[in-house]
Amino acid sequence: MAAITPFRSTPIFDQDTLPAALRRRHDTKAGVWGVIRVLEGELRLTILDPVSEGVLTPDKPGLVLPKQPHFVTATGSMKMQVDFYDQPPF
Repeated sequence: MAAITPFRSTPIFDQDTLPAALRRRHDTKAGVWGVIRVLEGELRLTILDPVSEGVLTPDKPGLVLPKQPHFVTATGSMKMQVDFYDQPPF
């Protein structure tokens, strides 16, 4: 089975460059899955529907389903990137 590759990835953000748009409620488009990858440190992911919260680390990425409202919070020094897929990535 071939590996699934993202159709788009964000730049790498740190705690200072993390865009305000990612820090407040937003969602992915229909048919788009997002995988939040923490490269260094930690990042809090809050899913608003259904409500859940977790801490992402380099060993624990976050999956955002199509049209799922969410936001992230930097909890300290970190680096992260989001990969976008047109099918479930895992």
